[in-house]
Amino acid sequence: MKEKTAIQEFVKGLWDENPVLVQLLGLCPTLAVTVSAENGMAMGLAATFVLLCSSFLVSLFRKVIPGQVRIAAYIVIIATFVTIADRFLAAFTPDISKSLGPFIPLIIVNCIILGRMEAFASKNGIGRSLLDALGMGLGFTMTLLVLSSIREILGSGTWFGMDVMWGSFSPWSVMILPPGAFLTLGCMIAGANWINNRRKA
Repeated sequence: MKEKTAIQEFVKGLWDENPVLVQLLGLCPTLAVTVSAENGMAMGLAATFVLLCSSFLVSLFRKVIPGQVRIAAYIVIIATFVTIADRFLAAFTPDISKSLGPFIPLIIVNCIILGRMEAFASKNGIGRSLLDALGMGLGFTMTLLVLSSIREILGSGTWFGMDVMWGSFSPWSVMILPPGAFLTLGCMIAGANWINNRRKA
């Protein structure tokens, strides 16, 4: 199989191997926190920070970490950066931190993070690992931002807390409830599959 270029390594996470729309990973926080664009952006950026820092360390020590304890080592590394992200949000954006609740600490066991450590960072150099992590993180963030924006605009008539709909608009309350998250994400996945099928055809 032909090795990907550096650009391809980065771009793959944005669409072709998007962690949510294609790989269907990290769906728990994707569905739970996307009631507002602010929450979606914060969760995506926190996950990207953890992914980048963890990929750097895992790639750096990939030849040192024994195979028998690699998963435990990954979790310790990931937990370190999750704690940093969690404390940063609690200190500087307490409202967002409270709104996200336990989903920031749960990044520790997020399938996207662990999956990239096992499948990529532990087998590749630092440069490629960082490109892979950045692409996957941005793909995750963009998906959360689009999903949360749709839900907030239709469910509350606002975007990042600002009124964006006309005065007579009646918010669709279902959009800020769990069924709205499933419906919107399902439509996004269906749309992504349709686009991919058209590209292949």
